[in-house]
Amino acid sequence: LAKAIGGEIISADSMQVYRRMDIGSAKVRPEEMEGVPHYLIDVLEPAEEFHVVRFQQMAKEALRQIRANGHIPIVVGGTGFYIQALLYDIDFTENEAQTGIRAELEELAAWEGAEKLHELEFYRLTGTRISGHNEEQKAKESPYHFAYFVLNDDRARLYERIDARVDQMMEAGLLQEVERLKAEGLRRGMVSMQ
Repeated sequence: LAKAIGGEIISADSMQVYRRMDIGSAKVRPEEMEGVPHYLIDVLEPAEEFHVVRFQQMAKEALRQIRANGHIPIVVGGTGFYIQALLYDIDFTENEAQTGIRAELEELAAWEGAEKLHELEFYRLTGTRISGHNEEQKAKESPYHFAYFVLNDDRARLYERIDARVDQMMEAGLLQEVERLKAEGLRRGMVSMQ
């Protein structure tokens, strides 16, 4: 698609942004890029935080760069929430104000799950329910003229492919990759190690 329309690619994957996390993130290889510029791949150290607000900032900068090159941005793959946050310019500013609350709530994540924790964190920060905020943000019109392309496959075939991919990752050295990252001092609670 990028070659056909003169596009450049922005990865919306929350893990391919990290260096030295190639196998576990199924990172696109340079030869697979076929000369098409890719953004937000291999740009952060695994110890760095990456979240939706940082994605928005980095992706907007990539959009500006691609447009300056006279090309069309193509946002690809990864995390649907990140894509929505970019396309609809969702405002997370009230969520950034008191990061101390996050530290207090992180221990609950293992018991309650990340989604429940995010709802609770949002409520603690703003005094409003996240569902109301989400409805308000969904009502916004996108500042971009965009088209969505979604690839689907038969569910059984999809699971077969996932199983095969996990086996391929193990054969390619996934275990050794994780051991190297642990040896660097990375811990389970870090964003990159999720």
